Amino acid sequence: MFSSIAGRSVLVTGGTRGIGRGIAQVFALAGANVLITGRSVEPGLACARELTALGGGRVGFVPADAATLAGNRAAVAAAVEQHGGLDVLCANAGIFPERPLAELTEDDVEQVLATNVKGTVFAVQAAIEPLTRSGRGRVILTSSITGPITGSPGWSHYGASKAAQLGFMRTAAIELAPHRITVNAVLPGNIVTEGLAELGAGYRASMEAAIPMRRLGEAEDIGHAALFFATDQAAYITGQALVVDGGQVLPESLAAMAAG
Repeated sequence: MFSSIAGRSVLVTGGTRGIGRGIAQVFALAGANVLITGRSVEPGLACARELTALGGGRVGFVPADAATLAGNRAAVAAAVEQHGGLDVLCANAGIFPERPLAELTEDDVEQVLATNVKGTVFAVQAAIEPLTRSGRGRVILTSSITGPITGSPGWSHYGASKAAQLGFMRTAAIELAPHRITVNAVLPGNIVTEGLAELGAGYRASMEAAIPMRRLGEAEDIGHAALFFATDQAAYITGQALVVDGGQVLPESLAAMAAG
């Protein structure tokens, strides 16, 4: 049985929607005190109220620009002030605009790398001191199967950023190990998020057909993986990447899927 994380302080960047919201919900229902960040105040406050109403630990919101060092420092400081410290950092904030490689601009690449890579680095850097004081500090990065394992047309810059997160993770895990801080990553496959319905039923069906389990993942599936990395039982695991994709990366061909 896993030990309880009730009462622990958790910061989830980009936690107001999508996978971040799912992560925040799982931690809150486990009794943790969660602070979520985002750029838009009203949606952020509404999300915090909704998650708090589910029961469990309290959920708060602070506006922060996850792409900047100042924004991440402010978010960490708010978590420490509100919860008396910081035990878990879920560096989840990320963007994934679609753009074919031939059409990429400098701004396209800079925006993705700023949020997904620089934001991850700065979030971890800002959290080192309070995570060290915790004595059981945990860092969980939200990466992706796209980039580290697979590729998808239109997301070359996104894939590069997600692969970069894992390169950062390995060295950060070495540097922070003496502080009793672990650094791990969850690699989601196709997950149900708010924008999926806009793409139509046909698009969803085509996505599900590529997954051996024949369904998309839920944001909470990623949250449960992150929760495991935050437990005392995962204290000796660091620098590792856990794929949560319903088997999406396993088939070597469409024929393999048909045979299944």
